[in-house]
Amino acid sequence: MKTRCEWCGSDPDYVAYHDDEWGVPVHEDRRLFEMLILEGTQAGLSWLTILRKRDNYRKALHDFDCERIATYTSRDIKRLLADPGIVRNRLKIESTIKNARGTLAIIEEFGSLDSFLWRYVDGIPIQNKWKTIAEISPKTTQSDAMSKDLKRRGFNFVGSTICYAFMQAVGMVNDHITDCFRHKDINELAQQRLQGDG
Repeated sequence: MKTRCEWCGSDPDYVAYHDDEWGVPVHEDRRLFEMLILEGTQAGLSWLTILRKRDNYRKALHDFDCERIATYTSRDIKRLLADPGIVRNRLKIESTIKNARGTLAIIEEFGSLDSFLWRYVDGIPIQNKWKTIAEISPKTTQSDAMSKDLKRRGFNFVGSTICYAFMQAVGMVNDHITDCFRHKDINELAQQRLQGDG
């Protein structure tokens, strides 16, 4: 019987997400953009709700192609508001378009979204060693800085707590508890990347 972080419970979708995705370092721009949008969309809802709608979001948002989303018009907003497969919240939909435009500006300035985001941890995943989830802070100085920078660039739904959840999800920090079988796996992934870069 594997020991897991208790937040994933026993729901098969949640367990699969915990075991296969959460905390694995992500460096592909489209996937980083997807997670940034989904974490912001999750505000006020459970992550499991968003996880179950993720495929619908991929269809509705042209597989999170930020160049395409950046050109969305009022017609697209109307289409998305009528889509029962996603969260039909006008502010969150409008924010997705705004954030896509902001992402394109970041890519133009930094070369990639990956370069911009990963600099908050100097390109190296932070390896925490929490024994319980109660020890994990909902935000950090790094997420505060990311949030401040993104807001300054016109992004919405990027508060520090949302940014930290994003950092956890895309492996910028390893917040699996030490008893969780994935803690060691994620740590080893980070070590392999460091050795590969060295």
